[in-house]
Amino acid sequence: MAIRNIRIMGDEVLDKICKPVKKMTPRTRQLIDDMFDTMYDGCGVGLAANQVGILKRIVVIDTTGEDPYVLINPEILETSGSQTGQEGCLSLPGKAGIVTRPDHVKVKALDENMEEFVLEGDGLLARAICHECDHLDGLMYVSKVEGELMDVEPIEEEEEELE
Repeated sequence: MAIRNIRIMGDEVLDKICKPVKKMTPRTRQLIDDMFDTMYDGCGVGLAANQVGILKRIVVIDTTGEDPYVLINPEILETSGSQTGQEGCLSLPGKAGIVTRPDHVKVKALDENMEEFVLEGDGLLARAICHECDHLDGLMYVSKVEGELMDVEPIEEEEEELE
């Protein structure tokens, strides 16, 4: 497993539409493992393959730290409700913006065994699914920001002070 370089807004790969995954290979399995490592290292809750320079329709999501998901060739089936809140992106560090997204999402995808499943999510999970699926279509959240982008402090590990 390895931490890959996250592509930053302005990199052409982030504007491209990703290609469907047709079969699971050892390289694709390694990519998925690396994507999780990269996402966790960046303190993110989701990561799309094009964010690490690979034009495949793969996203990884973990909004709780306990329930990771791999979505291969995800297709949003239904959305309902709405939520408006602050959103950021590992491809635009130090910035965030207010974005309105569905509050409930139902998505169909393949897992790492190339078996189809349906996932339903509310709140942050719904936001993450929509955000990452947008990446696969070459869209970044900044196109949906209401108002201006804001500067935010990077998340850092808390350190205990010794007395």
